[in-house]
Amino acid sequence: MTQSLYRKVGAAYLILMASVLLSRMIGLFREMTIAYVGGAGGGVDAYQIAFVIPEILNTIVASGFLSVTFIPIFSRYLTENQEAEGWKVFSIIFNSFGCMMIVFIAVSIWFAPELMPWVAPGITDPALIARAVHMTRIILPAQFFFFTGGMFTAVQFAKEIFTIPAIAPLIYNTCIIACGVLLGPYLKMEGFSWGVLIGAFLGNFVLQSWGAARAGMKYTLRIDFTHPDFIAYICLTLPLMIGLTMTFSTEFFLKFFGSYLPEGSIACLNYGLRIMFVIVGILGQAVGTASFPYLARLAADHQIAEMNHLINRTLQYLSLIIPFSMLLMVLRHEVVRILFERGRFDAAAAAQTAAVLVYLMIGAFAFGAQSVVVRGYYALQNTLFPAIYSTIGVLISIPFYMLGVRLMGAIGVALAISLSAALQVVLLYVIWNHRMHNPGSRSVFGSYLKMAVFSIPAGALLEVIRRMLTHNGAAVPGLAWSLMVCSIIFLLFIAMLTGAGYVFKIREITDTFRRLMKKAI
Repeated sequence: MTQSLYRKVGAAYLILMASVLLSRMIGLFREMTIAYVGGAGGGVDAYQIAFVIPEILNTIVASGFLSVTFIPIFSRYLTENQEAEGWKVFSIIFNSFGCMMIVFIAVSIWFAPELMPWVAPGITDPALIARAVHMTRIILPAQFFFFTGGMFTAVQFAKEIFTIPAIAPLIYNTCIIACGVLLGPYLKMEGFSWGVLIGAFLGNFVLQSWGAARAGMKYTLRIDFTHPDFIAYICLTLPLMIGLTMTFSTEFFLKFFGSYLPEGSIACLNYGLRIMFVIVGILGQAVGTASFPYLARLAADHQIAEMNHLINRTLQYLSLIIPFSMLLMVLRHEVVRILFERGRFDAAAAAQTAAVLVYLMIGAFAFGAQSVVVRGYYALQNTLFPAIYSTIGVLISIPFYMLGVRLMGAIGVALAISLSAALQVVLLYVIWNHRMHNPGSRSVFGSYLKMAVFSIPAGALLEVIRRMLTHNGAAVPGLAWSLMVCSIIFLLFIAMLTGAGYVFKIREITDTFRRLMKKAI
């Protein structure tokens, strides 16, 4: 692989990392606002449940996979200098699936009350169910804007344009926060639901349609179910429609099994998940999204060895998620308190969220690695294998959820989420290595093992220090003290991580440290 390609991937990663960082920070502020307005009560549970039917709808039409399924098709036309034909296929897919989405949205709005007992069977309070149904009907139309935004984003990514797509989540989260703050006093959690709809319209539809137009979009009112690439797209997308992916299964099972737990459990699990996704998003999602167009180009040129090299190298650096996950485990109480403990979010809710955060962070590395591994399959236009084996992994993990709910409550659900994610990503990567004859997989597993070996004793030592600073782990007396504890533990962690990198010659640590120092200087 040429150094110029690495620089392109790196530049794209920096753009998307900045976007993801801002998005995750705004997303955390969104959760902080939700916690302030709704705490960890039934209203927040109803708000979270209101996303289940829209998420199912997104899975049925594979809206979340439009970039990874459409980019390889569109990239081939760009490579072959047939861009006009690429826009023709774009219009066919856009119109066909757009009409399908509108029909599904209308049906879902009509039958929302009948569907609700199937998605949250543990909820029996009629008032809570009614609130969830009402907010579901507000959120459902946003799925059309997510679909169209996904198509507009895909063509921009295919043309290596990342800046405008990177702004969409910022607008989306900002609108949710604004509507929650302005409408919350009058509509409570319903205000946030209106923010979802408005944010999807502005960030995913309006802005991305403009971005696609700047990229040269040629849209026509064309439908052709016989076009070879429309059929190819259906074949690529169908496994994603019927398969159980990691993201969907996590969100669905959290709310499905969480509905059997005491009121507020879904809210606490969701708050913990959002904290975990900050680390995953910054390190995993950004690099996975940035590398995909280049993986698609390498796949189109049949450069499998270079694909293996790029995936292995990316996964090795993503092993840094493990020590940072350990850091969040140690600082669980302080982080949750700093972020959420205000308004209606009390100390009891903070303690429960901190407890589930520990078990969620166990699987953070798997969520980060999955964003890269699965894109290798998608770059080869192979959606069947990841759909099949992800579904197998999800089905195997269902007993974990059942036992977790029964024996451990909310932390059992959190542990099941982590075990399920780890099972799925290991399965997918092992199969990739076997099919692609990947010779570098041992170094990848070695990197994760080294990070785990460092993180376990380092985490134990930092936990001892934290307990000394907080009177044997008791709640600290104020926000300022929580910030001081976090600062001390973080500085010690960075010193330990950097020292371990140079002493044991862990390249992923030393290279990252050198690059950060170079940027700072």
